[in-house]
Amino acid sequence: MASNTRTVAVGNLSKNQTYISIAIIGGLFFIFGFVSWVNAILIPYFKVACELNNFQSYLVAFAFYISYFIFSVPASYLLKAVGFKKGMMVGFWVMALGAFVFVPAAMGRTYEIFLLGLFMIGAGLAVLQTAANPYITILGPKESAAQRISIMGILNKGAGILAPLVFAAVILRVSDDEIMSQLPLMAEAERNLYLDELISRVIFPYTLVGLVLLILGFLVRISPLPEIDTESESEELAQSNAGKLTIFQFPHLILGAVAIFLHVGTQVIAIDTIMSYAISMDISMLQAKVFPSYTLAAMIAGYIFGIITIPRFFNQVNILRAFTSMGLIFTIGILLLEGDVRFLGLEADISIWFVVLLGLANSLVWAGIWPLALDGLGKFTKIGASLLIMGLCGNAILPMVYGYFADTMGLKEAYWVLIPCYLYLMYYAFQGHKIRTWR
Repeated sequence: MASNTRTVAVGNLSKNQTYISIAIIGGLFFIFGFVSWVNAILIPYFKVACELNNFQSYLVAFAFYISYFIFSVPASYLLKAVGFKKGMMVGFWVMALGAFVFVPAAMGRTYEIFLLGLFMIGAGLAVLQTAANPYITILGPKESAAQRISIMGILNKGAGILAPLVFAAVILRVSDDEIMSQLPLMAEAERNLYLDELISRVIFPYTLVGLVLLILGFLVRISPLPEIDTESESEELAQSNAGKLTIFQFPHLILGAVAIFLHVGTQVIAIDTIMSYAISMDISMLQAKVFPSYTLAAMIAGYIFGIITIPRFFNQVNILRAFTSMGLIFTIGILLLEGDVRFLGLEADISIWFVVLLGLANSLVWAGIWPLALDGLGKFTKIGASLLIMGLCGNAILPMVYGYFADTMGLKEAYWVLIPCYLYLMYYAFQGHKIRTWR
């Protein structure tokens, strides 16, 4: 930590300071959600506007989340050098620069430049997430960490519900569905004219987003958020960690990072693929835009359940076991069940509602893994958190795997990739988090 920055031990924070800190971090999680989950509509949007196949369209998620893998460890060193607040300011400004990159990308309808912008937004988020997740984990008793993370999840996914709806309201028009259906029949010049106009609609909203992110970076720098001390250890913890030189000597952390990798991949597959899956059932894009919001709403329902019940009625380990098991059951439902049903004014194959239910199954997995993986790390907490954030590259890789099988096998059949993911998550919930030595 920078020598001129005063740090505070978590136990020395007043109740008022703790509440203010949680409120500020909650605002950050809302921003994370809005910027991240707009990808659910960017994928089908770019697929049309840039004339892509399924695999190419999921490069949106790949470009956005692979930056977590690349920048999470450097982010931990940045935070150690300059402190949480300055580091988060840098994160916001990198995100703003990524948003501004959308302007030249739209002017040339160049998909590769859009991917560069998304990569930069993800890089900024890697810094912010590396700071915010351990912050909220240690701001209070570890037994209720899942409860606090659930509150952050509500804010994150609440923003995620709004993001595709706001984006669709700004970008899409009622006439688009009819025009898009006629694209294969259009002459090349006419088609290009429409697609150029369609893609240019992102210029204003992303310019506005960039300006807002610049301002937020400045505001978080001057906020009353305290610099907390994550370097010191209790005498008992220092003795138990004696002789440990690297994070690779903490098996429960390494296994937890793999669990994060698989969990976030399943989460993004459930949210970012559901619009394309709905469109494959002859549901228009304007109607299909509600499905990511339904999935996120199911996640919020799970978070509310966690806030009410953890740790009062259930401990976070048993909740993790139950919800990972639900994920496996719902995935089997996607693959094996079929038949049209009418629900919430939409007629679709019943399997899509099991994709929606994956939102519920995924809701408390992140909240369960983080405190278990960071338990007992002491001075290794920052670098351990950065390793877990690196696991967010699962958001980049697993949707690509899904996209490949969607092109070769079919959209429904591609959901089989979730089966081994949930099996491993169940292993971590039941056994993996207990392992404290590789021997």
